[in-house]
Amino acid sequence: MTARTARPPLLRESLLVAGLFLAYKLGRTLVADHTAEAFRNARHLWHLERAARLPGEGGVQALLLHGDGLVQLANTYYATVHFPVTAAFLVWLYLRRPTHYVWARRVLATVTAAALVVHLAFPLAPPRMLSLTGLVDTARVFGPSVYGPPESDRLSNQFAAMPSLHFGWAVMVAVGLIVATRTRWRWLWLLHPVLTLLVIVGTANHYWLDALVAAVLLGIALLVVHAPHRAAHTGPRAGGTLARAEAGGLVGAVR
Repeated sequence: MTARTARPPLLRESLLVAGLFLAYKLGRTLVADHTAEAFRNARHLWHLERAARLPGEGGVQALLLHGDGLVQLANTYYATVHFPVTAAFLVWLYLRRPTHYVWARRVLATVTAAALVVHLAFPLAPPRMLSLTGLVDTARVFGPSVYGPPESDRLSNQFAAMPSLHFGWAVMVAVGLIVATRTRWRWLWLLHPVLTLLVIVGTANHYWLDALVAAVLLGIALLVVHAPHRAAHTGPRAGGTLARAEAGGLVGAVR
């Protein structure tokens, strides 16, 4: 079987990914009106983190608030990186590593479905809305912001803080690229989830436990959905020989 025949049909994949995204967006709105429960859960979670002696989210935010430019950069990262990077990751895998694409798509669908269940069962207001945290809503104060007032925002559910799919998807992007590529520089992709974690906490959009729960769900998904076998490294070759080696690796992964 060749890499070309292993690649799923583009139309089917486009409809599938779009359908999963729409189902997730619609599902999140089911808990958008659970305001009282979301704030009650937020207070309990905040006290749980303090009882567990987790580091305060305010320490990360204090670093961002040293300058308007830094905090605006963090807000921009939060608003613009999440979906485009994940989409680019899937597109690249689809074009260059079809078998890894199928694996990554299944993992992302699994972790996103599990996250939706948690959102439905445990609505949670983010720390930027909880006054006892003492944290600043950096997007509202410094901009840019992707959210409107919670009472009038019908495009997103702001009470779905746990788990953080910003973090969960970022970790999957890093894991997927580390597994699917051979370059020694591939480990640098771990900077993406690290930066994402600092951004989501520093901008007061998520608690530490939101990221922890996302990581646990992703870990379970990775255990359930097995990755393709990595092809043996064939060493650097020039021109068309390298392309044939890459294709041979994909054939091995398909088998």
